[in-house]
Amino acid sequence: MTSLNSFGARSTLTVDGSDYTVYRLDALEGLTRLPYSLKVLAENLLRTEDGANVTADQIRALAQWDPTAEPDTEIQFTPARVVMQDFTGVPCIVDLATMREAVADLGGDPTRINPLAPAEMVIDHSVQIDVFGRHDAFERNVEREYERNNERYQFLRWGQGAFENFRVVPPGTGIVHQVNIEYLARTVFTKTEKDGSVTAYPDTCVGTDSHTTMVNGLGVLGWGVGGIEAEAAMLGQPVSMLIPPVVGFKLSGSIPSGATATDVVLTITQMLRKHGVVGKFVEFYGEGVGKVPLANRATIGNMSPEFGSTAAMFPIDEVTLDYLRLTGRSEDSIALVEAYAKEQGLWHDPSREVAYSEYLELDLSTVVPSIAGPKRPQDRIELSAAKASFNEVIGTYAPDGPREDAPVTLEDGTVTRLNHGDVAIASITSCTNTSNPSVMLAAGLLARNAVERGLSAKPWVKTSMAPGSKVVTDYYEKAGLWPALEALGFHLVGYGCATCIGNSGPLPAPVSEAVNAHDLAVVSVLSGNRNFEGRINPDVKMNYLASPPLVIAYALAGTMDFDFETDPLGQDADGNDVFLRDIWPSAQEVQATIDSTLDRSMFEKDYGNVFAGDERWQGLDTPEGDTFSWDEASTYVRKPPYFEGMTMTPDPVTDIHAARVLLKLGDSVTTDHISPAGSFKPETPAGRYLLENGVQQRDFNSYGSRRGNHEVMIRGTFANIRIRNEIVPGVEGGFTRDFTLEGGPTSTVYDAAQNYLAAGTPLVVLGGKEYGSGSSRDWAAKGTSLLGVRAVIAESFERIHRSNLIGMGVLPLQFPAGEDRNSLGLTGEEVIEITGIEALNEGVTPKTVRVVAVAEGKAPIEFDAVVRIDTPGEADYYRNGGILQYVLRQLAAQ
Repeated sequence: MTSLNSFGARSTLTVDGSDYTVYRLDALEGLTRLPYSLKVLAENLLRTEDGANVTADQIRALAQWDPTAEPDTEIQFTPARVVMQDFTGVPCIVDLATMREAVADLGGDPTRINPLAPAEMVIDHSVQIDVFGRHDAFERNVEREYERNNERYQFLRWGQGAFENFRVVPPGTGIVHQVNIEYLARTVFTKTEKDGSVTAYPDTCVGTDSHTTMVNGLGVLGWGVGGIEAEAAMLGQPVSMLIPPVVGFKLSGSIPSGATATDVVLTITQMLRKHGVVGKFVEFYGEGVGKVPLANRATIGNMSPEFGSTAAMFPIDEVTLDYLRLTGRSEDSIALVEAYAKEQGLWHDPSREVAYSEYLELDLSTVVPSIAGPKRPQDRIELSAAKASFNEVIGTYAPDGPREDAPVTLEDGTVTRLNHGDVAIASITSCTNTSNPSVMLAAGLLARNAVERGLSAKPWVKTSMAPGSKVVTDYYEKAGLWPALEALGFHLVGYGCATCIGNSGPLPAPVSEAVNAHDLAVVSVLSGNRNFEGRINPDVKMNYLASPPLVIAYALAGTMDFDFETDPLGQDADGNDVFLRDIWPSAQEVQATIDSTLDRSMFEKDYGNVFAGDERWQGLDTPEGDTFSWDEASTYVRKPPYFEGMTMTPDPVTDIHAARVLLKLGDSVTTDHISPAGSFKPETPAGRYLLENGVQQRDFNSYGSRRGNHEVMIRGTFANIRIRNEIVPGVEGGFTRDFTLEGGPTSTVYDAAQNYLAAGTPLVVLGGKEYGSGSSRDWAAKGTSLLGVRAVIAESFERIHRSNLIGMGVLPLQFPAGEDRNSLGLTGEEVIEITGIEALNEGVTPKTVRVVAVAEGKAPIEFDAVVRIDTPGEADYYRNGGILQYVLRQLAAQ
C-alpha cells in the first residue's frame, strides 16, 4: 500500500547503516502531543492514507484530538498482523475455505482469498487435563489431544499449505499471548516493498482472543476482535473505529513484600471496572512505569478485557529493550526499536506532559494480597477477608445451608469427606500469570518450603501446572523446583490455556459423584483471568482467581473456608503449626532466583524451530489443494451455511415483524453464557447430535474444540449450564418457552429456535447491562444469528460482541436511557415489531427505531430503542447481511 503522503511525512531513518522508510509524526502539527497509543494510530493513518478508506481529514481529526470530547470521528485502522488461537482460529480458516468456494460461485478467482496481513495461529486451547498428579501427565494429555483433534489439526495443516501468509505454532508449545510477547511480536515492524525499500512502522495487531492486549505490555498496540473482524482484517479490510478516549493511569511506588503482580492486576481491574473504561484506551504513565518489570506490564495488559478497555498500553523504554534482548530478539531489531521509538516520540519520557481524557492513579505500595470471585474477575477480595467473604456468599450457591460432610473414597483408597467450599481444583494455568517469572518462581519456592515443612495438598484437590511456554519448564528445572511442585501434585499437564478456558478435565469420579449426590458447592482456584459461571468445570459452582503461589496455598488448605492468618496449613515433623507466612518466599529470594535461572539461551532454544512441531504434528496426513475437500461425515469441520444462495447484490434491509423473545437475560451476560467453550453432557442438544452421529461421550471433547462444526455450535448457543433465562424463572441452563406450541411449554433454546425457524418467526433477545462481556467469541454472534435472532435489545453492550453481532447481520439495540426490560414491563411473552430499520436502505443509519411489544390481553409497550450501529463501516456490513458477505462481494468484484 502506497500512501498519498499528503503531509510530506515520508522520510528515511538510518540505523547502523540500514535505511528505513518511515512516516514522521512531527510532519503534522499536533500529532506529537498525543498520548502514546494515539500516536501509534496516527502513524498508521499517515502510512495508509489512500483518499478513500483513510483520508487527510481523518488524520487532521486525530491531530486535533480533544481529550474531553465524546468520540464521534471514525477512522480506519490497518493492523500489521493478525494473531489467533485455535478455538477461535479454526472457524476463521473454515470461513476462509468456504469463501474460496463462494468467490468461485460468484465468478471470481478462489486463490484471491488469502491473508494479506501476516496471520499467525498458536494451537493452545485444545489440551485438556484428563491426567494429572503423575509424571506422564503431559505425554498422556497430548496423546488424547491428538486423538480428539486429529480432524481439526489435519485441517489446519491443510490451511498452512493452502493459504499464503499463514503460519501455525503446533500444539504443546505454549499459550498464544505468551508466545506473542516472547517471540511473535516485533515491536517495530518492517516490510520490504516492491521496489526493494524497507518500511519501518509500529507493530500492531488484532487477535481472535480478547487477551491479545497482553502484548500492550511490550509497547505493541493491539486488542481482541471477534473472529469475524479478524477474517476481514486478514483479507485487507481496515478495522473501523471511533477515535477513543484515553484514560491516563499513573503508577507510583513499588509492590510491597508479600504482594504479587497478580494482586496488582486484580486491584487495577477492580479500579478500572468501577471507573468505567469500556470502549476506551488505558495508558500507563508516570515515574513508576520505569520500575514495572515487563512481565508485570504484560500481566496488566492481559487483563484489559476484564476491566473493559480496548487496550492497556505501556510505552517503549529501556525495560522493553531489556526484555527483547532477554527473549532472544536480534541486536539489529532491538537497535531499530530504540532508534525508531526515539525518532518518532514513542519513547517513554515521564517528564512529558500528556493530555488524557480521564486520570487515575495507583500507589503500588498500597497493594495487598488478593483473590477475585466467585464469578467475576473484577470482584476483588483482600486475602485477609476471603474467609468472611466466602461465608457471606455461600448461601447463594448452597441455599439449603451447611451439610454434614459427604463421605467419599478416592481412587487411591483414601477415605475422606467433602463439604461446601472445598477446593476441588487448584490450577496454575493461563497466559496472565504463567508468563511472569516472579509469580511462577514464587509458587515454586513456596512449594519447596511447604514440602520441607512436611505439608501436602489435600487429597480431594485436582492439582495441575499448565505453563504458557517451555521456558517456564526450563527455569523450574534449573532452579531445582520440579520435585517440590510434583510432591504437591503440580505436575506438568500441558502447555496451554487448560483450566482457564474450561479444559480442566473431569474431576476424579468419586469426587464428582459426591459433589452431585450431595449438591455440594465446591470451588476452583486458578491463576487465570476468567472465572465466569459454568466456565471452569460443570461440577464446580464457585471459581476464584489467585496468584500462582496462592493457588498452591489453597491446595494445601483444601477449602475456601480458611483464614491464612489464623488457620494453620498443617504441622511440621515436630508438631508445630505451619502458617502461610512461614513458607511464603521473600521478594529478595524470588528476584535472586530469577537472576540465577532465567537467561536468553532458554528462549533461543525453545523458539529456535517453533513452527516445526513434534513428530505427531509432522506425521499428520495432510490434505492438499486450493480448496478444501469437506467430509460430510466429519463432526469437527463442516462447511458453514453463511454464503448459501448469496448474490452480488445484497437483499434490502427489512423491518422486524411478529418476532418472539427467545431469551430475557439479566446483567453481565458473558459470551461464555451465550456460547460456552467447555464440556457438555449427552442429554444436551449438542450431545444428542454427536451421539446420533456415532460419537461416544468420552470423545465429545468441548464446544471450543468443535467450533469448526456449526451444527454443534448452534446447539450450544445459550446452552451454558449457569445461564438464567427470566422467561423460565428458577431454571438454570439453556431453556426457554416455545410459543409455537400451545401454552408455550419449556423447551431447550435450540429446539424452540428450530420450531420458530420452521414457522418463519423472527426472534429477539432481551438483555441487561454489559451484554456480551468477556471473551471475543465470534460464535456468540454466529450462533445467535443462525438461531434466527434478528435483534438484541440490551441496556449496554461490551465492545467486541456488539461489533460481532453487526458482523453477523444481527441488530444491536439499546433500551432508552433510564429504562430496562423490567421497568418497561417486558415479560418475554410479547410479540414484537421493530420499525425504522429500513432507513438503512437509503444510506441513513437511524438514531432510534420504534419497538412495539404486545402480549395477549395487555396494553402495548412502546419505546424508541437506540441503534448501536456506531460507524458508517458497520452500516455497510449490516446492509450486506454481515461483514464476511461485504468483504466477499468486494473481492469477487475485483
